Amino acid sequence: MKENNSSDTPAESKALALHYMQTLVDVARESFLILDADLRVISANPVFYEKFQVTPEDTVDKFVYELGNGQWNIPELKKLLEEILPKEKMVKNYKVTHLFETIGEKTVLINAGQIDAVQLIILALEDVS
Repeated sequence: MKENNSSDTPAESKALALHYMQTLVDVARESFLILDADLRVISANPVFYEKFQVTPEDTVDKFVYELGNGQWNIPELKKLLEEILPKEKMVKNYKVTHLFETIGEKTVLINAGQIDAVQLIILALEDVS
């Protein structure tokens, strides 16, 4: 396993951080999204695809607000990502309730972390409906 050291370029550091995050979210039981600094989905885990009934083709490289034909353009989510998270860097148990076309109304607790050093955001989404 490669260790992060001071000779890594920013791109190498970001790739390594993304690799570690992806490995962790792939084995998690919660839904996860990894976003870039522009709020574009870099990755989602299999649980996310299953819970929200979407495919990687409809998710990866899309802006988070465009997911599900715009269903993720949720005011509470927008507030979290654009106002709260940039200031706090870490948010726990942020509650969002939304009516999704395909899966119905869901109440989701979001834990979010912004990692400035590698310009990534990680969202853990726990369905508490």
